[in-house]
Amino acid sequence: MLTLLTSMYLVVRAVSSRAEPIRVVVTGAAGQIAYSLLYSIAKGDVFGTDQPIILMLLDIPPMLPVLEGVVMELQDCALPLLRDVIPTDKVDVGFKDVDAAILVGSMPRKEGMERKDLLKANVAIFKTQGAALDQHAKKTVRVLVVGNPANTNCLIASKSAPSIPKENFSCLTRLDHNRASSQVAMRCSVSSDNVKNVIIWGNHSSTQYPDVHHAKVNVNGSEMSAYDAVKNEAWLRGDFISTVQQRGAAVIKARKLSSAMSAAKAICDHMRDIWFGTKEGEFISMGVYAKGNSYGIPEDLIYSFPVQIKNKTWKMVGGLSINDFSRAKMDATAAELVEERDTALELLSQ
Repeated sequence: MLTLLTSMYLVVRAVSSRAEPIRVVVTGAAGQIAYSLLYSIAKGDVFGTDQPIILMLLDIPPMLPVLEGVVMELQDCALPLLRDVIPTDKVDVGFKDVDAAILVGSMPRKEGMERKDLLKANVAIFKTQGAALDQHAKKTVRVLVVGNPANTNCLIASKSAPSIPKENFSCLTRLDHNRASSQVAMRCSVSSDNVKNVIIWGNHSSTQYPDVHHAKVNVNGSEMSAYDAVKNEAWLRGDFISTVQQRGAAVIKARKLSSAMSAAKAICDHMRDIWFGTKEGEFISMGVYAKGNSYGIPEDLIYSFPVQIKNKTWKMVGGLSINDFSRAKMDATAAELVEERDTALELLSQ
């Protein structure tokens, strides 16, 4: 019997090892987030331990020498799943036949730059990348936008890729989700895997609303609401929210650099859940197209909602009760997104 099982295992392994490689593009590939991200992708932590990978590394021309160093390091890792690494500064090469696109690169806000100037620069970038995805990527591609302002950049990319379903585009609010889970876990003196179903509503910005009204915490084997576990409503409605909202700025103040390790981990979590689905009875936060939502959020936005994922398809979690406190926070972040969207669409039409 053992011999039979061993033989079956070897057959499965042999079949798996012959799986066709998937093509994954990462933009801003010479940057610090990508440096923390690429190893995890190439090692199999995101798309599966039996899934061969071809990595497309896309960046701007001045970064190509740095990119060559990244390629050398990936080669030197001697990772069995990594079948090829292709560095490029050309979108037609980078997006050719890709199965997954992780758009990390964007124009960062510089000192003295007006928000409209920042939006203008990023509209140009994500219009180009969206059009390139439309022309060169597989129509089944799953696109994750990380570069800020992530929600609006994601909306522009999706509008510039009309032949790819809008549901295939999402933006990263998993970092905020993870931050919220961690804050609750630390407050309750439990590990973060004992906290589930926190929600990030809205924009990946300081107006986001980290919501734990529907979250559960497992304390000493007993599952209870986050409010019952924390036992401090003032903290949950005050410092908890502001800590999560301002966490990115706090990291920059401390490191003199933006979040990289935690951002890369959140990207891995987000894409792995798209590929393999969310756990039964749990939901996570993603910026997705708001059409058809049951929460009164304007529809032509990329807005962070609680979602569940199965067969690489997300479904918004509906029917959650929303109190007046949450309603005001959700509407405030939606208003910021509407303003961003309207400015970006005006720039897009120029």
